[in-house]
Amino acid sequence: MRRLREALGMAPGHVAYGLYAQYGLRVSPETVSSWEQGFATPDSRELTALAGVLWCSPGDLMAAAATLREHRMARGLSPEDLARRVGLDVTAYLRMEESGRWRGNERQSEALAQALNLSLREYVTATGQHEDLAELLRSAVTTRWQAYVRPASKLLPLPRHHLQDVLEQLHTDYQGRMVSTMSWGTSGSAAESTAGDAGREFLERIVDHFWALAQV
Repeated sequence: MRRLREALGMAPGHVAYGLYAQYGLRVSPETVSSWEQGFATPDSRELTALAGVLWCSPGDLMAAAATLREHRMARGLSPEDLARRVGLDVTAYLRMEESGRWRGNERQSEALAQALNLSLREYVTATGQHEDLAELLRSAVTTRWQAYVRPASKLLPLPRHHLQDVLEQLHTDYQGRMVSTMSWGTSGSAAESTAGDAGREFLERIVDHFWALAQV
């Protein structure tokens, strides 16, 4: 924000004046400075107006978006606009946005991803399903992966055969890591401890392993 302001030859007071003159928002120069330093955050309306004053898009003023609210604001959409696009009542949408848990059906989920231009990985994170995916993957690699193809396909709109290949490979990688640490030269308890550490490390990064194999 500061870089864009300075490139336009503006001081915080000029930005504050522009927000009032163009959008009717009463914001002090001190507040503008607080936004720049990260001590305060503009709301959705203020962010949209700020982008207008600085001749940029809302997304240019934000770090990498992670939540639904951040993705929506980066696209310059109001809650009403996004709710209409995905086919939801705005009150219902805002409840999901505030809770961080998306509850839309398959059609609404597809519309959400299109409206916010989300990759599959961004969609999973933004809709609060990262931990759901991690738990599913942990179960798949430590038990029978075949039993988790169907639950995974409900969570992730990937071709079934591709999902099967990825889950099978994850299972193989995990089991191989556990076996490789069981050295003949190590006592039983020590070997189990080493294998346990390797397994826990793999499970902690299971979602990263999944995205690397899925390549989406």
